[in-house]
Amino acid sequence: MALAAHLWHFLPWARAVFPGPWLSRGVAGCRGLCCTWRLRGSEVMGNLGSFKRSFLFSALPYLGFETFQVFSQAALVHATAKVEEILEQADYLYESGETEKLYQLLTQYKESEDAELLWRLARASRDIAQLSGTSEEEKKLLVCEALEYAKRALEKNESSFAAHKWYAICISDVGDYEGIKAKIANAYIIKEHFEKAIELNPKDATSIHLMGIWCYTFAEMPWYQRRIAKMLFATPPSSTYEEALGYFHRAEQVDPNFYSKNLLLLGKTYLKLHNKKLAAFWLMKAKDYPAHTEEDKQIQTEAAQLLTGFSDKN
Repeated sequence: MALAAHLWHFLPWARAVFPGPWLSRGVAGCRGLCCTWRLRGSEVMGNLGSFKRSFLFSALPYLGFETFQVFSQAALVHATAKVEEILEQADYLYESGETEKLYQLLTQYKESEDAELLWRLARASRDIAQLSGTSEEEKKLLVCEALEYAKRALEKNESSFAAHKWYAICISDVGDYEGIKAKIANAYIIKEHFEKAIELNPKDATSIHLMGIWCYTFAEMPWYQRRIAKMLFATPPSSTYEEALGYFHRAEQVDPNFYSKNLLLLGKTYLKLHNKKLAAFWLMKAKDYPAHTEEDKQIQTEAAQLLTGFSDKN
């Protein structure tokens, strides 16, 4: 990847500096020679050895540049194939729940200039931070590291919906360490990037789900946080449970049963709206969701506790 990164930067520079002036001199030189052949053919023929040597030396830079282009293009094709291979491995490990192996794989390419690698590295860093065995100190470092990778991914490709999504997620995570004022101050930035992610890819259920979380968070914001929000914004961020519910349902329509937390939040949102029948339906789905990750297990436990609370009250 280091080679690929250098080539990506080097090639445009090489093309900008060498071909322009060199080819213009070469073309002008050819025109000059053509005129000489026509007007002074006897002089050219009379000094054939000099002409051959001149022609040979004129051809060598062109041949050298052509060879450079061939090798450079081959190197780029190889580098692109290498990136695709890494992305395939990364996606396989992610789907398999191999969080630590995924992080180890991607950190080898942390100097990459490829946005697809960088946002996956941001996600992997965050996933490692979420593991129960990660200390608080390590978690903070990983969260900050994840934000840096996500920021670089966005800088490399502003058209990447995933880069927008993970940049917003990582800003929110870092806000947990910067205090409630910073977290609220970042609220509109986070919303903006989630909305951009949805605009770029309306079929990404996760981005829609995250927009639902944003709405749910501001719908249940405590009064003292609302006061802080009013101090920071002329129009403080706000939302409703109905709006959150709309996003959670939309995410489920795009990709049914894609995420245990979406099921849980559908149940919790219906609880907030005092619809116990639908709350129980979605909480049961969350409890019965196959656990692939630690988060899934935590969600199963929370859903079961909420359902137990139902039966205790009845």
